[in-house]
Amino acid sequence: MTLPETPVHIKCKESDIASVVIMPGDPLRAKYIAENFLEQAKLVTSVRNMLGYTGTYKGTKVTVMGSGMGMPSMSIYAFELFKYFNVEKIIRIGTCGGLVPEINVPEVILANLVYSQSNFAYQYNGYLLDTVKPSEDLNKQIKKIAKEKNINLHVGTLMTCDVFGPYVGFDNLLERIPKNIHPLGEEMEAFALIHVANSLKKQATCLATVVNSKYSDKVLTIEERQTSLNEMILLALDSIVI
Repeated sequence: MTLPETPVHIKCKESDIASVVIMPGDPLRAKYIAENFLEQAKLVTSVRNMLGYTGTYKGTKVTVMGSGMGMPSMSIYAFELFKYFNVEKIIRIGTCGGLVPEINVPEVILANLVYSQSNFAYQYNGYLLDTVKPSEDLNKQIKKIAKEKNINLHVGTLMTCDVFGPYVGFDNLLERIPKNIHPLGEEMEAFALIHVANSLKKQATCLATVVNSKYSDKVLTIEERQTSLNEMILLALDSIVI
């Protein structure tokens, strides 16, 4: 396969992108992170309004960039970051729906396995399994930092879907999965990120804040939502710069 000489969806110099990337789905959340957590943050790419910023965090160069929603969008940006910009590590920071009663809104899940019913990986490169494993090294560091910060971090399986769970019903999603898969939450991007990373021998993992649950009617206020996401953002930043 002959690749384009330059990336199609990210426009900047290779030196504009750090070797470590924090990746929310929402490009405006990338803007928020850059403005509130990075020093000397600079907008480096904005093709299709998928904003990417590079600055420093505790003296380390870090890029924060949106991925968009869904596996196709995530896979495009992850591939370009890894392949064209020599990124080594990506931590996705997103939101998810909770699927077990013991995890409350707005607690945080770290994926140690990601399951999907999608044909994404087969179409991507013929991968036949329905699970992928995140980077053990990144996960080890995240768990260490979470313990130091006294964050109630839940570690387990995430399910990546091609549909938005609340719109189709969590029970409809769960009844179709194998009995040996026990997801803690569902979201829409992690499987693609991790499969692309593993295929290119890079490191990636996913942190997800539970913002709704099949076991709860709790709805976060704007302030509660931002506070809970800030905890996850700082956990990701502190984990990726070491």
